[in-house]
Amino acid sequence: MIKKFINALKYRLKRSADESNIDTKQLEELLEQGAILIDVRSPQEYQEGHLYDAICIPSYEIESVILTKIPNKEEKIILYCECGVRSKKAQNKLEKLGYKNVYNLIKE
Repeated sequence: MIKKFINALKYRLKRSADESNIDTKQLEELLEQGAILIDVRSPQEYQEGHLYDAICIPSYEIESVILTKIPNKEEKIILYCECGVRSKKAQNKLEKLGYKNVYNLIKE
């Protein structure tokens, strides 16, 4: 039980120290610079409510869809989901595909 707690704490500390994780203030700044906001939740979750101007590309589809939606790998992209786990996984996928400016919106 203690080991599980310590591992979870390490993960959270690592997530908060990651420079690609952004908060709402940084979100606003990046959107003003023309960043693209992507909701990586399911279409059903997206329909239940999403951030203004966000497009829906579920994390399980992102690798197969991203090149047609955003061919410029230098584009600033902000990903978000409910708690940051799916968006972090999607971020890793995009970075492996060569996208350079991918950010993960985390809850404050």
